[in-house]
Formats: sequence, C-alpha cells, structure tokens
Amino acid sequence: MSRYWSNTAKALQPYVPGEQPKLANLVKLNTNENPYGPSPKVLAALHDEIGDSLRLYPDPEGSRLKAAVADYFGNISPSQVFVGNGSDEVLAHAFLALLKHDKAILFPDITYSFYPVYCRLHGIDHVAVPLTENYEIRPSDYLQPNGGIIFPNPNAPTGRALPLADIERIVSANPDSVVVVDEAYVDFGAESAVALVGKYVNLLVVHTLSKSRSLAGLRVGYAVGDSGLIEALDRVKNSFNSYPLGRLALAGAVAAMEDRAWFDRSRRAVMRSRDVLTEEMRSLGFEVLPSTANFIFARHPHRDASALTQALRERSIIVRHFRQPRIEQFLRISIGTDEQCGELVSALREIMSA
Repeated sequence: MSRYWSNTAKALQPYVPGEQPKLANLVKLNTNENPYGPSPKVLAALHDEIGDSLRLYPDPEGSRLKAAVADYFGNISPSQVFVGNGSDEVLAHAFLALLKHDKAILFPDITYSFYPVYCRLHGIDHVAVPLTENYEIRPSDYLQPNGGIIFPNPNAPTGRALPLADIERIVSANPDSVVVVDEAYVDFGAESAVALVGKYVNLLVVHTLSKSRSLAGLRVGYAVGDSGLIEALDRVKNSFNSYPLGRLALAGAVAAMEDRAWFDRSRRAVMRSRDVLTEEMRSLGFEVLPSTANFIFARHPHRDASALTQALRERSIIVRHFRQPRIEQFLRISIGTDEQCGELVSALREIMSA
C-alpha cells in the first residue's frame, strides 16, 4: 500500500524506541525508566482530576505547569517556559521553529538518535561532530559556522556531561545561532544550563518528567529559554496541536514539580545505585564511562556486546545494545533497583565464568 505514501513518508527512517518486551519476571534495564514510582502526590492529583471535567478541553497554555516550572527554578518567569507532550515533542518543535536555517546544524556523532530523524523529517542539513576518543564533547569543535547546535547534557548514550562553563563557552561563541541543551538526564548529577537562560537569548534548555520524576507514562516535557524563543515554539505548536497536554498530564506534572522531597529522594537513590553498579561492573573487567545519568555505558575488552546482550536476554534481563560505529561493543544499562542491579551482576558473573 506504499503507493499511497507521500515522498516525505517514503524517505523517512523513523526513530526506533527501546524495546518494551512482554516477558514474565523481566529485569528491564533498556529504556532508562526510573525504577521508583512517581510521587504519591502525583497519584492523588491524578485521582482528583478524574471526573466530569474530562469532557472539557485542557488549558492550551498549560499555565499552572509553566508557573510550577518557573517556581522550581526561581530564576525564570512562566513566559520563559514552553510545555509539550514529552520532551520529544518539544524537541521536534525546536527543530522546526529554531534550527531550520540555510546552514547545517551541529550535534555529536554519538548522541540521541532522534536528532537525525528530526533533520530528515524537516529537511534540515546537519553535521555530526565526532566525540573525542574518550567519548566526550569538545567545546572547541562547536566554534564553527552553523545554523544551530543541539546536544544532550549528559550526553546519551554515553552518560558523560559537560560542566556549565563549557556549555557557556559554546553558547557565548554562537550568538547568531540557537543552542539547544537537551537535559533529559541532568538531575542525576550534572549542572543545569537553566542558570544561563537569563544571560543568553540564544539558549534553549529542554527537560522531561520521564526520568527523574518517574512519569514516562504521562508524557510531559518542557523547554526554558528567552521569551522570544518560546514564542517561536508556540507558533509551531499552535499550528500543529494546540492542546498537547491533557488534564491528567497537567495535573500530574504540576504535582511532580511541587513535590521536591520525593524528587530528591528518588534521584539520589538512583545515583547511589549507579555508583555501586559501576564499581561492580569494573570488578568484572568492564570499562565503564563516567556517568551523570540514570544509566551506565560499559564494554568488556574480551566479550562481544551482542553476545552479552543475548546471554542476558536468555536470563530475562534486557539491556540496550547500539549497532553503530564506534559504540558497537558498548552496552547501555539503565539503573534499576538494587535488587535488579544485583541480578544483572550475578548474571554477568555467571556468563563470564561460563
């Protein structure tokens, strides 16, 4: 039936999300979901929102959520916040509204694989800038002509983060381009560039509530930046879907932003487990890149990553393996509960001894 497809649809190479297998007794460490559930205040807010009001459209501006985000950071106003249906939608709008220009945009060669998908979808030229041999972003590589810059911090799937001073160097050196910093994993130990948005009108910082606030199933994301950048995002959003967040999503997201104690307890638990798992993996001979995310990126000098992935799967443990140049021998392992991480280590020890 592809004869009915547009040329655009025929040319697309869609993003492939992490597998969501339906296996019994699964240890699922492949999609960077938070192993700890959302705040009880979120669940209460969702319960309270269920009622006759669901027949009404939600607030198209997401005003309460914008106010909650602004209150959380303290150095911004609601007019500097854009909200959307997950950070993926926010990023998609940013590509069209802020990164589609005559010059090619820049992003790392090893990074979130949705970026080249957005480029193909919107017809945006791009240059993949190689990471260093240690899989780090080198700020000096982004001091070249461009139509925009985007990178995750921490980077994905490597987990390595840039210090705030290096981000500022990139932003300040590119005053005629928008720099988008995708901070999906920033709450697990990195520095947020939101602190710089009042200083630089060309900086957009994108967040998600899927990771550190355990709301992957609710699909909420937001961007913070100069009000002029936010207006461009609104123009695209209102030409595409003027009601991106439903009443339940808005209610749950507001509660999640307000419950700082639960957020802090959850993220710190993940960070502690990450540090323990890193040491245990290294004791098994793995090289583990320094991570400030809720996952680790590891390889073994004498074991094939594909074979390890399959052997773990046979033991009902799922991790992510990327079959692409430079990282084909790495495994990306989401941080689970201490029990899940223990099962992973035990399985690897058994596989290695066999």
